[in-house]
Amino acid sequence: MTHTIENPVNTRVRIRQVAGNIGAEILGVDAAEDLSDDVIRELRQALLTHKVIFIRRQDLDYDRLVAFGKRFGTLTLGHPIYGGPEGKPLLREMDSRGEGTRANYWHADFTYMDNPPAFAFLHNVVCPEVGGDTIWANTGAAYRDLPEGLRTLADGLRVIHSNDSDFTDATYDGDVRTKYLKNRFAAEHPAVRVHPETGERCLLLGGFARAVTGYTPQAGRDLLRILTEYATRPEYTVRWKWQKGDLVIWDNQATLHYAIKDYTEHRRGERVTVAGTTTVGVDGAPAVTLQGNTSDFVAGTGM
Repeated sequence: MTHTIENPVNTRVRIRQVAGNIGAEILGVDAAEDLSDDVIRELRQALLTHKVIFIRRQDLDYDRLVAFGKRFGTLTLGHPIYGGPEGKPLLREMDSRGEGTRANYWHADFTYMDNPPAFAFLHNVVCPEVGGDTIWANTGAAYRDLPEGLRTLADGLRVIHSNDSDFTDATYDGDVRTKYLKNRFAAEHPAVRVHPETGERCLLLGGFARAVTGYTPQAGRDLLRILTEYATRPEYTVRWKWQKGDLVIWDNQATLHYAIKDYTEHRRGERVTVAGTTTVGVDGAPAVTLQGNTSDFVAGTGM
């Protein structure tokens, strides 16, 4: 069952909630248009509130997608390891016929950086008739509902994220894996980050998380497994069946996502990401870069 939310601003935007704790469909918006500041503010607020928003039937080429994304902040390069396609430096092509585009593992994007992207904009260009859904989980709602003792424990944890991780093992193999790991990146994050815009506390987990500082490898993995199981419980998730032209925007600071690999037909999407800030824990301590230099990934966004 969906719930339509009244529009508090005098715009044509309609917001239809699609799940209890996460997700809303946006009606009455054409992202290719020169949208007013009021509309952009309303979309941003919907994104912060619902964590992921879905807009059907969008006709966007590279330039239009970039222009729309820039209304929400400075864009990054397409990927910190692969970069972007020739002539499209800010784009990440998600093509099932290409290399390094599987994402069938719970993760937030690029958390092996100390400042992962804030928002991601994924436009579907080609989609299979059956399969290929994506699931998002609200890590703020999951944190809110943790048992008090576990929530207090999580507040004090620091977690090491790396591109040499379970996510990599699950989604890459052979020469693709070798290329992906040619340059190693790692950062230590708080297990609970304070959202820079809303102040909400959100679990920072996912497939790039590989160890918990101060714990043995096995104990750390057990802690990460327990927290991830809470974060990805069905009541904190929304599942989206893609159609051609769909534009989905998610708050990478407050979600995990999982691209289901249950299809054989061609699938292709185009994504841009808005630069984020260094994560900060509930104690005010920031994330720390441990390995690698991703400054070009963000600095390149002035292009």
